[in-house]
Amino acid sequence: MPQFNSSSLNEQALGICRSALGHTQSWRIASHALASGTTVLDFGIQVTGGILAGQNLARICMSDRCKVTVHPAESSIGPWPQIQVYTEDPVHACMASQYAGWPVKGDGFFAMGSGPMRVKRGQEPVLKSLGVSDESEWAVGVLECDTIPSDDIAVSIATECKVAADKLMLCVAPTRSLAGTLQVVARSVETCMHKLFELGFPLDQVVGGHGAAPLPPPAVDFVGGIGRTNDAILYGGHVTLWVHAEDQQLCELGPKIPSCHSKDFGKPFAETFQAYEFDFYKVDPGLFSPAMITLVNLKTGRSWRWGKLRPDILASSFGESLG
Repeated sequence: MPQFNSSSLNEQALGICRSALGHTQSWRIASHALASGTTVLDFGIQVTGGILAGQNLARICMSDRCKVTVHPAESSIGPWPQIQVYTEDPVHACMASQYAGWPVKGDGFFAMGSGPMRVKRGQEPVLKSLGVSDESEWAVGVLECDTIPSDDIAVSIATECKVAADKLMLCVAPTRSLAGTLQVVARSVETCMHKLFELGFPLDQVVGGHGAAPLPPPAVDFVGGIGRTNDAILYGGHVTLWVHAEDQQLCELGPKIPSCHSKDFGKPFAETFQAYEFDFYKVDPGLFSPAMITLVNLKTGRSWRWGKLRPDILASSFGESLG
């Protein structure tokens, strides 16, 4: 089984952030220096952002242990470009970095926090179970939010990450922005890895992952943005994982992974979200998974596929109409 060192996760993400500082015009992003010394990179709040910004934001989320590319539409799904992500290190790229497991709160501010800064904080059960750590003096994070975080928020994050505030780099974008939409759709492999974690599958048996999901039109409001980006994966995402495991183990596990296994499967996520009074914790956790999953067992050479794509629900969610 391949072994990967997690000590450089924040440093790898920092490399892309430093590149971003030199490409603010071409990426259509902006940089803000807070009083404490924290740098905030805006990928879509006060700026336009775009596809290139979104690709690099997704790379930062995954500590650059991935490839994120844009491909032509897949006719069997719909007319939307496909966002593909591939990683040779899905445990660290997805679970130690990309997973949005840190709700950042304070003074009327709320954001879902992801990126390798989570490892510096080290409070989430998944991080404790993986035993990952990072000795870097830097912390790099991504916040899904609609406003630039205040200096107080930045100092609070730095304190939890046990780094100086001037060694904190925050990348921000609302889900309804183009860059924010893309980086969420690039979480197809991550949702599958998290489902495996919840099902008790040993994540170190996963040696590679590829995911593809359609890029929806950015929504004009928060609920629409949450709805469309979730639907892209729930009803249009296809993830392939290469694993070392026993065939029987995979046959028993596989049918439980796709989103169709959930009782909440079958309608646009915005409707489900509204039905549960906009409370994520009331939604069946089993829903958050790709529409289709392929498992390839490198130990035996066998493979299986479960789930189904629902282009009809995507069309409804994405506001598709015939011209």
